[in-house]
Amino acid sequence: MEIKKKAIIISLGLSIVLMLAKFAAYFLTDSNAIFSDAAESVVNVIAASFAFYSIYLTSRPKDENHPYGHGKIEFFSSFLEGVLVLLAGLVIIIKAGYNFIYPQTVSQLYLGTVIIAITGFANLLMGLYLIKIGTAEKSITLKADGKHLLTDTYTSLAVVTGLLLVQFTGLVWLDSLCAGLLAFYIVYVGYKLIRSSVAGLMDESDVLLVSQLSNTLQQNRQSAWIDVHNLRTQQYGADLHIDCHVTLPYYFELTEVHQQISDFDELINKSNIGKAELFVHADPCLPQCCHYCHIENCPVRSEAFKKEIIWTPELIVKNNKHFSNELL
Repeated sequence: MEIKKKAIIISLGLSIVLMLAKFAAYFLTDSNAIFSDAAESVVNVIAASFAFYSIYLTSRPKDENHPYGHGKIEFFSSFLEGVLVLLAGLVIIIKAGYNFIYPQTVSQLYLGTVIIAITGFANLLMGLYLIKIGTAEKSITLKADGKHLLTDTYTSLAVVTGLLLVQFTGLVWLDSLCAGLLAFYIVYVGYKLIRSSVAGLMDESDVLLVSQLSNTLQQNRQSAWIDVHNLRTQQYGADLHIDCHVTLPYYFELTEVHQQISDFDELINKSNIGKAELFVHADPCLPQCCHYCHIENCPVRSEAFKKEIIWTPELIVKNNKHFSNELL
């Protein structure tokens, strides 16, 4: 957790410095394109501040009121960041539209271009750092903040390009046009952040994660694991929760069932999926399961083995044992 706090503190400090630099560039130049970049930097500071609080909250242990921990605050952090980015984009569109119709004089573009180029490079390094730490620490907040900073880098690059065009052509309206185009991109980024955070709050299934789970189980399946179904995942910040049903031979004693479930848990937690809390329901096998059961010399087999059922992402999420004829 300390590494996440350190990363977001560095990000917050840098965001404040870069915001001040961009507004200084705007007041020097009166450039709408630079204003659009500076306005997004305000969002960076607010988002980084809330991100710091959310990371602090997720570090708190589970309690009676939050048995799954406090990780979901990261989705709220990402949602807030998306809303702020979207609003910043709308403000920039309005200002750019007004100044496109009523152009204003710009000055000291060379100095402004240099400042924006430096801030863009700094955001690039910080964004890549946050995404790296966020991926390693399973932090949605850090990854969202990192992607936002990368977006800021792209907008800074576009601003620099627009300012150079204004200097070479003398067409002042290109400044407002560049700002407007950037604003539409900023609105799109805000929408994507909102969409992903709402998906997390609504416990939308993570298709990639389910695919990784199905591949891991299929490649390491044990003969006693006759069937896996009703698999569901929930992400609470860095905490991953998985629940599913595993069909085992009905004649297994409780100690053997416990051992099989422990092996199942250990397999997932040692895979590249990362640390997860599992809730596994053990189902007893039925005669209809015999045709895809791998257990050799089964004392109660009623039908010979015919064909293995491949545990695909589409199959393991279904809430039923897989013994229908359509699967054969």
